[in-house]
Amino acid sequence: MDINKGINHLRFSDPLLAEVIDTYPPPTLKRTNNLFESLIKYIVYQQLSTSSASAIFKRFKNYFTSSKISSKNILSSPSVDFKSLGLSKQKIEYIFSLAHAWPTISKKLKDIDYLSDKEIGKVLTPLKGIGPWTVDMFLIFSLARPDVLPVGDLVIKKGYAQLYGMKQLPSEVEMIKIAEKWRPFRTLASLYLWDMIDGPFEW
Repeated sequence: MDINKGINHLRFSDPLLAEVIDTYPPPTLKRTNNLFESLIKYIVYQQLSTSSASAIFKRFKNYFTSSKISSKNILSSPSVDFKSLGLSKQKIEYIFSLAHAWPTISKKLKDIDYLSDKEIGKVLTPLKGIGPWTVDMFLIFSLARPDVLPVGDLVIKKGYAQLYGMKQLPSEVEMIKIAEKWRPFRTLASLYLWDMIDGPFEW
């Protein structure tokens, strides 16, 4: 994604967002080489604050001797160890489910650069514990896709409400309608909304 081009587009299309852009440093995104590990990360982050999830995932990574988490070292580990790291029983189940399915899923994602966002979602959402929010995080923070709008994210909803002076959180329909003017850089706009509420952070 061309960050500078995106910033110029958002400045022109949305004066209110332009004020936010002037307040925070330009966001950065980088792609990951370990798709499996990144999906595990977003499972860990589900329904947790960024700080809590980050601490748990750090313990999870440190548990393994290898530098990268693989499906093989997940499946060779006792689930009780993961519980001691702060993971819920449900998330442990999701992680093992993904590890079992990964040989098949990785083949489907082999040519991921040629797959659309929707096609990637169709591959991942049948997996237990991976819904639209997890797919959106994967598209944004693992693949750096430029036009993702995570309508199911609470912080994004709060950012919308604050940006446009709403007394209540917007519906997903409202969010999609408002964000039309941000295309094709809705990812970048979302990063600024996250900054508004949580401050700059790193996933």
